[in-house]
Amino acid sequence: MSLTLTAPTAPTAPATSAAPAAPAAEATASTLAPREQEALRHIASGCTYLQTARNMGLSKHTVDAYLRRIRAKLGINTTAEMTRLAVSMGL
Repeated sequence: MSLTLTAPTAPTAPATSAAPAAPAAEATASTLAPREQEALRHIASGCTYLQTARNMGLSKHTVDAYLRRIRAKLGINTTAEMTRLAVSMGL
């Protein structure tokens, strides 16, 4: 009995059209309230929750609520993902 070894092949991804990311970002931006967008912009620029709250004239608990709603609406989990989203939205 003999074994034949073959190199594994990488699965191929299905062909997709190269749609621009801008319309998706615009659709995402329209799902967020203006104050959520503002909070996202501050966090993406590196501000802490407290700094964001001071800039917006809110409590840090309200900023936390805005960011939790953003995460829930968009299905993201981390600040890094939120920052990437903010950059793609042009915030």
